[in-house]
Amino acid sequence: MNKMIAAMACAAAMLASAGAHAGRSCEQRSLTPEVLKKSLNLAEKTAKVLDASGARLVLLGRAGQDLSKYGLKYSHLGWAYKTPEGPWRVAHKLNECGTAGGHVYRQGLGEFFLDDLWRYEAVYQTPSPEVQQVLWDFLNQPQNVLRMQHEPYSMVSYAWGQRYQQSNQWALETLAAAMESRTVMRRDQAQAWLGFKGYEPSVLTIRALTRLGGRMTAANIAFDDHPNDKRYASRIETVTVDSVIRWMQRSQLAGEARLIH
Repeated sequence: MNKMIAAMACAAAMLASAGAHAGRSCEQRSLTPEVLKKSLNLAEKTAKVLDASGARLVLLGRAGQDLSKYGLKYSHLGWAYKTPEGPWRVAHKLNECGTAGGHVYRQGLGEFFLDDLWRYEAVYQTPSPEVQQVLWDFLNQPQNVLRMQHEPYSMVSYAWGQRYQQSNQWALETLAAAMESRTVMRRDQAQAWLGFKGYEPSVLTIRALTRLGGRMTAANIAFDDHPNDKRYASRIETVTVDSVIRWMQRSQLAGEARLIH
């Protein structure tokens, strides 16, 4: 256990220096023993729950920020899959704080939860066996993982736009690319498939003054990709964990979401 804590502390230091975050505040905070303990406990319990589920791939979400004012429970998702070696890994996109860029990472569960989370709670959703197999195969081919990656990043990027891409958007578009791997090569094609399958993004009410403040003070927040009529009406359509979970269950791509406390 001591070796594990030391390794995770080292990983935390590397992540902090890189400033790679998603679904939480970019405020730099020191890693306390209490935060480390809670994060590792949640990671350990998640691994046990996922092993017991019999799944080889799940949607895995975390609550890094308090988004309750927007009616949302979770802030960030990734695709967690069981490796042939045994451990679970999470493929997800992270934003380099203080910048307008984001990149795709593969991390262990400990790193995924090694954050000052708003709630130490995870949500997972098990896709159908067919979806699991397709997405597992897709993510285990390095050239495929980056197919939908688009570096310019905005936390509130337009769900049907291609100017920016936030973390949950990358995960959803990657699902589309995996499901139609021979025909979906670009983001607009992925979004067309998602629209055809009935995906509906969350609509956040973000007023003009809030938008102006966010754009002036944060490099990773932009609203200029949203259609003018929707933006001026304070209707910001973006990809959220909650909307993806609802859609996957509604479309029978996955079952009911389950919590891990």
